[in-house]
Amino acid sequence: MKRRGPPASQRVRDEWLRRVEAEYRSAAIAQHLGLWLLQIGASPDLVRASQRAARDEIIHASQARRVHAAAGGSGAAVLDRASLGLTRHPADALELDVARACVEIFCLGETVAVPLFAALRAGCTVPTARAALDRVLRDEVRHRDLGWDLLASLLEAPTGAEVRRTLEAELPGMLGRLVGSYASPATRASHDLATEDRAWGLMAGARYSALLERSMARDHLPRFARLGIDARAAWASVAW
Repeated sequence: MKRRGPPASQRVRDEWLRRVEAEYRSAAIAQHLGLWLLQIGASPDLVRASQRAARDEIIHASQARRVHAAAGGSGAAVLDRASLGLTRHPADALELDVARACVEIFCLGETVAVPLFAALRAGCTVPTARAALDRVLRDEVRHRDLGWDLLASLLEAPTGAEVRRTLEAELPGMLGRLVGSYASPATRASHDLATEDRAWGLMAGARYSALLERSMARDHLPRFARLGIDARAAWASVAW
């Protein structure tokens, strides 16, 4: 009989159902971003990349559902419909809202997602969960690159100076929200995780915090610098 891994805890079931919700949200956001890219006349390559990202996220949601079911979970994810889209600031040019979404969701969120999912996959031995994390990690690299390619394009456009001023003003808030998501005090204090939960693709909260800090130093800040954005002061201003 094929080995399927250790029994799943309620923590495992809750986490994989949360991931279903997160992947649906990511799919909706990528789809919405694709519409905005069409509306600002972005390059076809960027439009296609956003559309592919939306398709990827739906596949991730489907795989997360399978893991949830394999862990003994039942029921469907409850989606917060208010979170399934991007915020428009009608007084601003659409390019500014594209830049806000690009940086906060893709340059920040998808960039740190790469090392986070690599760490989750490293300790995962349950075949269904491992297959899901393999696919997510492969796709997250492409989604990260979409963000940085789009940001470079926005900075080179006629509205680039305004985009740069907006990001410099709003980057501290974006970074603060990123820390709140991955390195809150409760998360940093969470060091315990059962070996069985690790096998299902979970990770202790404190590990998330450490990976975020390392990613910021090794990846985020250097990438911003290459685009002429000095994010070091914004990062230093964030309270941990």
